[in-house]
Amino acid sequence: MSNAHHHHEPQGADLAHAAQATLESAGEQWTAMRASVFGALASFDKPASAYDIAEEVSKTEGRRVAANSVYRILDLFVGTNLVRKVESANAYVANAHPGCLHDCIFLVCDTCGQTTHLDDDRLTSGVRDAASASGFVPVRPVIEVRGRCADCDSN
Repeated sequence: MSNAHHHHEPQGADLAHAAQATLESAGEQWTAMRASVFGALASFDKPASAYDIAEEVSKTEGRRVAANSVYRILDLFVGTNLVRKVESANAYVANAHPGCLHDCIFLVCDTCGQTTHLDDDRLTSGVRDAASASGFVPVRPVIEVRGRCADCDSN
């Protein structure tokens, strides 16, 4: 029995509006470049690197955008819950519910790269509790499970 989150997950323009509202409520500005980076990231169906995002934004903007600029924006987005980082892949995914603060679990397919995001507060609370019991202050737990997705496993 899992203690999973169940809520509406906006997509497209609704997701961008939710991200903008979350960023602005954190006291940050939603600039044209930040909107472009978020939009590019949200368009990927798999986790994307800063270089992938910079290339996509460069195409859209019609000018070269440096990965360093994208990294700075992604760091801000991770800190404000708009984006989640898949640490093992050094890649990013747009948070489908940026207004909801919680830890998440990623299931990462080693064959196709597809990444599935799970919410399970019982499990992630257990990780935080175990860290705290060891005298460690957990700031941003990252739980990733590597393996094969159902599509790749059936092939």
